[in-house]
Amino acid sequence: MELAVLSITFIILLIIGVPVAFSIGLASVATVLYAGVPVPIVFQKMVGGMQVFSFMAIPFFVFAGELMLYGGIAERIVRFANSLVGHVRGGLGMSNVVGCTLFGGVAGSALADVSAMGSVMIPLMKKEGYDADYAVNVTTHAALVGVLMPTSHNLIIFTLATTGIASVSVLSLILAGIIPALLLTLCNLAAAYYVAVKRGYPTRGSFPGWREVAVALVAAMPGLLIVLIILGGILSGIFTAAESAATAVLWALLVTALVYRTLSWGNFVKACAKAAKTTGIVLLLIGISSAFGYFMALYEVPQRTGELMQSITSEPWIIFLMINVLLFLLGTFLDMAATILVCTPILLPIAMQYGMDPVQFGIVMLINCALGLNTPPVGVTQFVGCAIGGISVGQVMRSILPFYGALTFCLLLVTYVPAFSLWLPSLMGR
Repeated sequence: MELAVLSITFIILLIIGVPVAFSIGLASVATVLYAGVPVPIVFQKMVGGMQVFSFMAIPFFVFAGELMLYGGIAERIVRFANSLVGHVRGGLGMSNVVGCTLFGGVAGSALADVSAMGSVMIPLMKKEGYDADYAVNVTTHAALVGVLMPTSHNLIIFTLATTGIASVSVLSLILAGIIPALLLTLCNLAAAYYVAVKRGYPTRGSFPGWREVAVALVAAMPGLLIVLIILGGILSGIFTAAESAATAVLWALLVTALVYRTLSWGNFVKACAKAAKTTGIVLLLIGISSAFGYFMALYEVPQRTGELMQSITSEPWIIFLMINVLLFLLGTFLDMAATILVCTPILLPIAMQYGMDPVQFGIVMLINCALGLNTPPVGVTQFVGCAIGGISVGQVMRSILPFYGALTFCLLLVTYVPAFSLWLPSLMGR
């Protein structure tokens, strides 16, 4: 009965529009009151859930991404991407995909990626004759690659959500995300090219030559180096994941303030405020989800969910498909951090029982959550893209299938071919 109170209260609060963090917290309190457990246990679990040293990486990664967003790095990345692929059919769409991937690697945030690259590329694409729905779909889907990049704070959140279930290192997850991120980029390029050919978008100029590509790359390189610094530093043992996040902030400040000299005092203050707000929201979700997770473990939610799935089928490939469908549906109305924190304790043990490595599950989880970022009613990246493009979500959804298909294809490959996510960590001995 306590489990029913926990689940029903949580669902009802979400349906009536209560924010996710408060829905989780109030459902936990309702369960405590019904079960007669002392109320302070909720707050003890909340505080304990936030008192983890590894969480230091989250505000630093978020702050580094905001500095990159407000520091003018996007324009140089756009120039490099355009010089590389801008001459093919639907060239601005191709440039958009490459640019979003590169900026996503720097910022580690799909929302920052859409905000920065979208404000540059969407108006430019519309001006050059591309349809608004195409410009928005290309941008919002390409930006999703950012959740798999080394600078993504969601990698940290997942590793901490596995505490007590499996041992997943941040470095293993960072390495596991690299090949799927490249695969996701190729799928986005294929979808953008397919739609460009179908709609008859023209080619735009000719290849400017490798000298122009090299010049654009040199201009963008100081910002792009952050990914290599993080990977190199962690792999060599120079610093930990938390220290790499602090290094990312220092590098972002150095590049935007001293190298490019594009970070004004006003934009610095905006970056600080936005990072503080995002960090507060994420840590609140982490704390409240810790209390929620305590009750899910206490009332054996993972075991009961696993038994329910086993009653339907015992085939691993069907179990994995069911997990993907469930994660996708939850991602349409839950924030990404909330989905990770709530679903990992439930679904990871089931996936492991049927042979999926926890690191592979982490990448599957992140790709599903990324799809949720671009799906109503919560799809924040889609809302931002539509606002920039001056188009309704309904119009964008009518032409979204090729892009959804590309991302779903990538998700299925990562789900059923473990080597896509596990080969690089195993190569590095992780």
